[in-house]
Order: sequence, then C-alpha cells, then structure tokens
Amino acid sequence: MLVFWKARLVVLAVPKTGTTALEQALLPYADAAILNPPAQKHCNLRRYRNELQAFFEQRGSRQLDLMAVVREPVSWLSSWYRYRAREEIRGTPNSTADLSFDDFVEAWLRDHPPEFARVGRQSRFVADEHGQCGIDHLFRHDRLDQAVGFLEDRIRISLELRRSNVSPALDVGLSDPMAARLRAEAPEDFALWSDVVALRS
Repeated sequence: MLVFWKARLVVLAVPKTGTTALEQALLPYADAAILNPPAQKHCNLRRYRNELQAFFEQRGSRQLDLMAVVREPVSWLSSWYRYRAREEIRGTPNSTADLSFDDFVEAWLRDHPPEFARVGRQSRFVADEHGQCGIDHLFRHDRLDQAVGFLEDRIRISLELRRSNVSPALDVGLSDPMAARLRAEAPEDFALWSDVVALRS
C-alpha cells in the first residue's frame, strides 16, 4: 500500500495484479508505504477505512482517493495456483504442486478453504461495509498502461514498469464444468470484472 499525500491518493495492493511492479516504480515518490508484512501490505478497503484512513488524512481536509487494480477472475486464480505450485514450497500446506487447477478452484469455492486456497476474493478486497465497490479509480490488470497513465498525471511523474513477482509458467486450463461452477458461485468477482472492463475498455 502506497500513500501520496500531496496527490491525495492511496494505492491499495490487490494481490496478484501487478502491484509489486507498480510499487517498485512508485516507491521513490510515495509519502508513506507499507511493504511488509504481506497482510499489512495488502490492506483491503474496509481495513484501510477502519484503521488507517484517519491516520493518513488531516481533519477537515479532502479525503484521499483510492486506486486499485483487479484481474479477470480465472486469470487471477490461475496466477495464485501457479505461484503456489513452485518447487520451493512443495510439501507445505500452501503448495498446489500436486493438485490440478480444478482442484484448486473447487477448494477456493468452499466456505472454509484449505490453506493452499485461502487467497481471498478480489470483490471482497475492494468492497465497503455495504458490499459495494468503494474504490475511486479502478483499473484492469491487462491494461496496466491505463493505470500508469493515471498515476503519471496524478503524481506528475514518469514511470517505467519492470516485471516482478511473476508466477511460474504452467499450462493451466479449467474444465468446462468447473468454469461454469466458478461463474455460478463467484458472481460478485465476475461482476466486478465486467464493470471495470466496461469502464476501462
């Protein structure tokens, strides 16, 4: 999470959406940054509003805008699955090395996912206390150029992104039945993606 106080902007870091690359490019210009531990770095909207907003904002001044990047749901889950399939964590509770992508998605859909599938939901990350998206400036992961353009204009800087924290390349496919189940049981995530595509196409 990065704070740009003069630009009146907070960049929330939705995991697996290219935010590490953004963070590395933006860090020299930030007024405040939370980089670790991961639970704090990836502070969601509700936690920011409840715990950090008053700290970063001055009483009587205009509220800081919030920005975030989201990813197409299947691609987002695939990135998590591939990231947790890496050899160095094989045999740990977080590992997906011996699971199919269908197995991972099925576990993620459970009310109480096992450790390897406990990665949250993008729709909940950006949701306010009423379950509505509360992000002022939302961008799509496959069009990061739009996010970069916005940041350059808002902060008045020039940015160059470098790939970072990339998941291992694996041939990942989701079966048709599981894809249909995913859409049926995670409608909020697909609705969020449809909204940002309509906004940022």
